[in-house]
Amino acid sequence: MRTESFFEWLGQLLGSIIRTIVDALEGFFDLIASAGHNFLEGLSGALGMDHSLLSLVALVLGLWLLFSAVRAFMRRSFISGLIWLLLGLWLMSWLIR
Repeated sequence: MRTESFFEWLGQLLGSIIRTIVDALEGFFDLIASAGHNFLEGLSGALGMDHSLLSLVALVLGLWLLFSAVRAFMRRSFISGLIWLLLGLWLMSWLIR
């Protein structure tokens, strides 16, 4: 009888430890998800764009196009820089209201 209660206590202790770890990780990941959601809400609100995944991908693509234009201008390639700049501005103007 004494051994069974020891192992029962040990199982309850181990279960409580695992439960505490899982609850702490759930709270941590919930904080990260909430911070990411609030960041995207603030970003989309400040830019005046929808807060969808497609809009976020289009924003990253537009910024990449503008960065490519700056790199092309730094290489003194004005024609390709102008093309990248126009494509980036067209995409950003379509995205931002």
